[in-house]
Amino acid sequence: MGKVHVFDHPLIQHKLSIMRNKDTGCKEFRELLDEISMLMVYEVTRDLSTQTIEVETPICRTTTRVLAGKPIGIIPILRAGLGMVDGILQLIPNAKVGHIGLYRDPETLEPVEYYCKLPEDAVHRELIVLDPMLATGGSACAAISFIKKRGCSNIRLVNLIAAPEGIARVQAEHPDVDIYVAAQDEKLNEHGYIVPGLGDAGDRLFGTK
Repeated sequence: MGKVHVFDHPLIQHKLSIMRNKDTGCKEFRELLDEISMLMVYEVTRDLSTQTIEVETPICRTTTRVLAGKPIGIIPILRAGLGMVDGILQLIPNAKVGHIGLYRDPETLEPVEYYCKLPEDAVHRELIVLDPMLATGGSACAAISFIKKRGCSNIRLVNLIAAPEGIARVQAEHPDVDIYVAAQDEKLNEHGYIVPGLGDAGDRLFGTK
């Protein structure tokens, strides 16, 4: 079963509290999402493998460590996931970025893929799927399934806020995927919004309704 990692770092919690406030405008909301994403990926990548190399400092030669193993790919789920990309790229500038777009069929209510563009070498990368809100888990599960169908594995899911229902669904359908969140909230309401949540992340990010 994939693990759920909840980050309780004071900086993350402080910034998330400001994002939850309904009076926080889209400019500040966007900046905070960028900052929290950078803080979160610092922890998400804590277990990446390293290798020892030799370097010449201004004083002498020494051994030190650099990243080894599989390179990173980040896959935002359109559209709100885009708000998490820049913060992560500030820490991992060599990461390649894919995109996956989904919409909900109005009759079946099932997620339908309308766009999927992954890095050419995605199967050889550690993939980080991004979406600020993990509500029902439908979109996240569908996105992960579409990525797996293209031969990819080693997938991690990063969300700002998650509902217990969404976590349970991802764990049931993708038990090999670890989930990283800044907060695990109480529940979903009758409209499928996370409670207390922060509203629609995409609308608040881009100033739409």
